Amino acid sequence: MTVLLDTNAFMMPLQCRIDLFGELGNLLGAFRPVVVPGVLDELAGLARGKGRDAAAARLGLSLTSRCSVVDSPDTSARVDDQILAYAEKNRCLVATNDRVLRETLLSRGIGVISLKNNTKLEIFRR
Repeated sequence: MTVLLDTNAFMMPLQCRIDLFGELGNLLGAFRPVVVPGVLDELAGLARGKGRDAAAARLGLSLTSRCSVVDSPDTSARVDDQILAYAEKNRCLVATNDRVLRETLLSRGIGVISLKNNTKLEIFRR
């Protein structure tokens, strides 16, 4: 099972105090984590800042080493559009807590992995 991770998924370990890859493993068993280049760029930009979000982005950026970087159909597109295009083409799950992205993915029949009660991950489908 392939799971595409969004920027805020990589920030969950510090922000929500969860073991992202451990939770994904518990939920799915074996899985292949992937990331589009735009997510790496977003994390790098956030990591240059200060404060809790920057620290979460720095940790998230280090976690991306456990993922395969996949080609985005259009690297000039917004990151959410890159994620949506890849997920639609490859029919993979997407890990995100972004409410707008989650609703868009679900409306197109793409499963989403998101936090439930800020404590554990759950798969959402329509």
